[in-house]
Amino acid sequence: MAYLLQVDFTMDGPFGVEMAEGLQNLARSINDEEGFIWKIWTEDATAKQASGVYLFDSKESAEKYLTMHSARLTSFGITNIRGKIFEVNETLSTINHGPIQK
Repeated sequence: MAYLLQVDFTMDGPFGVEMAEGLQNLARSINDEEGFIWKIWTEDATAKQASGVYLFDSKESAEKYLTMHSARLTSFGITNIRGKIFEVNETLSTINHGPIQK
């Protein structure tokens, strides 16, 4: 069973190309997290918000990552961090072309 983790927070930047250039090492390191399958990075520079949507192979892996990532974001001075974990309904997600991979 797959679990989706949604994390969002407010921040002053960087966004766009600067974010992509500055966070490449962080992005690569996420690939090594236990149970990690994929991540979608999102941002809204106007609203000063960023988020990530992740897929993990277990609830425990998603919870562990959320705890670690929240601490990391806090160490960057980011506050107002919100994280939610959802069980993925793989049958319905597959009908709608959801990228459910393990």
